Amino acid sequence: MKMNEELEAAFNKQITKEYESSMLYRQLAIEFELRDLPGIAGWMANHAAEELTHADKLIKHLTDRDNHPVIGDITIPSIKMDTVTEAFEIALEAEEGVSESIRDLYAKAEKAHDFDSRPTLDWFVSEQIEEEDTVRTVLGRAKLVNEDGPGLLRLDRELAGAA
Repeated sequence: MKMNEELEAAFNKQITKEYESSMLYRQLAIEFELRDLPGIAGWMANHAAEELTHADKLIKHLTDRDNHPVIGDITIPSIKMDTVTEAFEIALEAEEGVSESIRDLYAKAEKAHDFDSRPTLDWFVSEQIEEEDTVRTVLGRAKLVNEDGPGLLRLDRELAGAA
């Protein structure tokens, strides 16, 4: 069943947000490539790719329902980071923003009595819990090493294995 125009617009807004999140992670990956931390760079690049799969999942949901997905204007905040900790704080803030956006989308779907969106949105709610937890865990480790060279190299090696 086709969703109403207002809900379609909200889904399209979320698609754009997923693309923005991907670009944010990609820029963070570039920053770590420049700092010779390939494991963290790879981890960030993998998260950039994952955000694109999230956008694709939303696009498929819309097309399956005979709606029209549209990627809006993508805005990417400038990244100012001096430490690994700051980079993961930026990533966590972005994930929390995506989580809030998903909850808003869920509320709009409920208000529209669009029960067909529930399975997709339930998946996104669970995924965002996992995403925030993952970034929060790495942020905690980054705080522990506190820019200590050997500690950063260990964290880089650990994230290379998780990438």
